[in-house]
Amino acid sequence: MAEPKPRWPSYQDVLDAPDNKVAEIIGGELFVAPRPAGAHAAVSSALGAEITPPFGRGRGGPGGWIILDEPELHFETNVVIPDLAGWRRKQMPKVEDVPYFTLPPDWLCEVLSRSTEKVDRALKLPIYATAGVQHVWLLHPANRTLEVLRIHEGKWLTLAVHRDGQRVRAEPFDAIELDLAVLWADLALPSQALEPTALYEHATP
Repeated sequence: MAEPKPRWPSYQDVLDAPDNKVAEIIGGELFVAPRPAGAHAAVSSALGAEITPPFGRGRGGPGGWIILDEPELHFETNVVIPDLAGWRRKQMPKVEDVPYFTLPPDWLCEVLSRSTEKVDRALKLPIYATAGVQHVWLLHPANRTLEVLRIHEGKWLTLAVHRDGQRVRAEPFDAIELDLAVLWADLALPSQALEPTALYEHATP
């Protein structure tokens, strides 16, 4: 007897994931990962604290953006959750009370680790390109790096790789100077320190 074909994961599988896990559907597979570890959360929070006042609120910057932590995005059959995402207000004037968003953000950020980098780069970046995301930042706490990517003819063009304590202007938020040292300031681990294992799990629905 032939084995039954694996069932394509559904949104219900995402909803059924434990509260302490992050569930995504990527390329027809259900991925379940632990909630972000300390360094991951610290860097993501620090970046949000730096760019939201000038761009989300217009305090010391041009405003014009809505910036959200860990929004759930639905692109066709894919369900993905970046660490941060931003929409220009001309695209999203207000945040509707919805469980997820189908409008592609203009910018998003993924915080990388040993356990998530392969998924973020190899699987999620192509989805973001197809969906119409224009800018992606990749932050790596252990390496103390910021990679700035822009879409070009359907592919990601790396504009710059910044590191350590550089002060940079990185599009689309190049109206202000960003001090990278602020992003790593609260990390106890030195650069290149070993990270705790927190592997993505392929989940069978």
